[in-house]
Formats: sequence, structure tokens, C-alpha cells
Amino acid sequence: MSTALAPVEQLLYTPEEAATVLRLGRSTVYELMAAGELRFVKRGRSRRIKRSALEAFVDNLEPQPV
Repeated sequence: MSTALAPVEQLLYTPEEAATVLRLGRSTVYELMAAGELRFVKRGRSRRIKRSALEAFVDNLEPQPV
């Protein structure tokens, strides 16, 4: 009988983790946050990005014309 727990999906991401997930640079993520294009929450000096904010950002990306 296994007592292993199912993996829990991550709800909040650091800017560095978000950069990895989005496959962007860390500086780019901070620029998107500063421009208001990527929503985040701030607690003290820490900034965290909700998974739903990452999904909304990706959903709103427009394909570039060829």
C-alpha cells in the first residue's frame, strides 16, 4: 500500500520560475510586470505571479504576422 501524495500544482511563481515556465528571460518577466502586462502580487519585498495570471498572459498573446 502506497502512502505517496499526489503532486500539488503550484499556485504562485517567483519571477524566476515564471521566466522558466514562459521560456523568457528573467529581465523580460520583470519588464512585463513593470509595464502591467503580467499581473503579480506583492508581499513585503517578494513578488509572486499567480498561475492564472501566467495563463491569462499567454492567452492574450497575439501571433506575429509573417
